[in-house]
Amino acid sequence: MPSLLLRNATIVTQDDSRRVLQGDVYVEDDRITHVGQVKGRKEADRTIDATGQVLLPGLINLHTHLPMGLFRGFGDDMPLEAWLKERIWPAEDKLTPETMRAGAELGCLEMIASGTTSFLDMYMMQEDAVAPVVRAAGLRAWLGEGMVDIGKTARDIPNAKLPAIERFVKATANDPLVKACPAPHGGYTCHAVTFQESARIARDNGVPLHTHCSETRTEVYDVVKAHGKRPLQHMVEADAIMSRTVLAHCGWITKGEVADIARAGAAVAHCPVSNLKLATGGVAPVPELQAAGAKVGLGTDGAASNNTLDMFETMKFAALVQKNHRWDATVLPAQRVLDMATRDAADALHRPDLGRIEDGATADMVLVDFRKPHLVPRHDAVSHLVYAASGKDVSATIVHGRVLMAQGKVETMDAAAVMEKAEAAARSLTGK
Repeated sequence: MPSLLLRNATIVTQDDSRRVLQGDVYVEDDRITHVGQVKGRKEADRTIDATGQVLLPGLINLHTHLPMGLFRGFGDDMPLEAWLKERIWPAEDKLTPETMRAGAELGCLEMIASGTTSFLDMYMMQEDAVAPVVRAAGLRAWLGEGMVDIGKTARDIPNAKLPAIERFVKATANDPLVKACPAPHGGYTCHAVTFQESARIARDNGVPLHTHCSETRTEVYDVVKAHGKRPLQHMVEADAIMSRTVLAHCGWITKGEVADIARAGAAVAHCPVSNLKLATGGVAPVPELQAAGAKVGLGTDGAASNNTLDMFETMKFAALVQKNHRWDATVLPAQRVLDMATRDAADALHRPDLGRIEDGATADMVLVDFRKPHLVPRHDAVSHLVYAASGKDVSATIVHGRVLMAQGKVETMDAAAVMEKAEAAARSLTGK
């Protein structure tokens, strides 16, 4: 892979000291080999002038449903149950591999354009149709094939999709960018045996177990009614809460469950924007989780319930929700939120080589153009990234040392063709 030199950037390293430097970053193959002033070194195969721009690690979206961008704006301002039953589920029943690919392409294009370099996905079907799209786009992904047991499978029989999921996981084991993982939908939709088998696959293959947990109060009540225990305990007793587990939402967990998550080394994906928009009512206890030592990252959720995949927006909402909820402006400061979107999410995925700009780290980075009125004056680059910037300010996206976008132009996808195809696919699914 060609070498790359980024010159004259303000570098938000996200290293252990959280240094902010002025200088250059040199990349060889897929690795960062020098951070600082690059002098007396050979010229790179490609050089990007980053004057006036801020370089930071690529943002990591720890929970999304990639193809759901096709349903963006389809059923807004509706209660969650009505939104699902009247709009989303009927449209999803019409999905085909072709429309799945169209939705995945749209999601990849949006992520590249807005500075996300890695994501953990979950969808109920055809993630194998998504994989080639992600590879071609050049993004890094963990693709969770979703499973639902209720109404389909007896309590003592694991989900019928598990053998195919395990084959998919093994088939992607050596892929540097795209890996598959099991994704039992949640405690109210999956039996204990499905969680047990999913956990085995995750442990045996070193991939995440991705699931929803305590997103809504109704979900908690339903799991207690069905299993006699709360959602997290349902998973704990199935031996599915472990260091590979990523729990989406957790808006209705207890203090004891915070301790259980931390003790197991599991991670939480906090999704503040979709939780607010769908009015699920719960607020993930992020400060308590962090104080207990649990890993907490950020997710957009799907673009049907967000309605974007903009992780900069998610960072801002994550901070504001906690400050307002606690009546305390000091809670979850900007640096802590940026950690969640970069190095903490990387640690949740067991990839400490991501989420940092330092020698030896994998070269997943983004440039944000600060030469704009809403990013001036630059008193604090980290504060601006969390509270003032948006995905629209991203000028370059680099994954695995490869430039996916430069000067605001996506290089690995035909943006116009992707959007045209997505419009046609959405109309075929929704009739609108």
